[in-house]
Amino acid sequence: MAFGTFDAAGGATRPMAEINMIPLIDVMLVLLVIFIITAPLLTNAVKVDLPRAASAPNLTKPDHIQISIDAQHQLYWNGERVVREGLRQRLAATSQLQPQPELHLRADKDTPYQAVAEVMADAARAGMTRIGFISDPHEAQ
Repeated sequence: MAFGTFDAAGGATRPMAEINMIPLIDVMLVLLVIFIITAPLLTNAVKVDLPRAASAPNLTKPDHIQISIDAQHQLYWNGERVVREGLRQRLAATSQLQPQPELHLRADKDTPYQAVAEVMADAARAGMTRIGFISDPHEAQ
């Protein structure tokens, strides 16, 4: 592409250092128009007048079961003393209920972690998925 000039310098041409922005602006404006025209066509929503009804969600909270471990490693199911094998049987039966109840685990502060871990392992083997720990909210003095 040659550019003619009226300079008296003759044939000495210098390279052009400016970028011609007009073709770039033209392309961008054409693309903008295309997007403005096609954007409303991309929504495939069907206008439907839905009926209105008031209802409250049915929130049925599952029961909870409290398993307590005292300082002598004795197990309690909702306050009733049980042996470990009885606990396993009750956990297996409870895990089949729908909705599955929450398991609240309460342990004495002097209970070793191994006793708590064994109860948690029994619950996991039985299929219990919702296990929570109960603690005293008061600060230790």
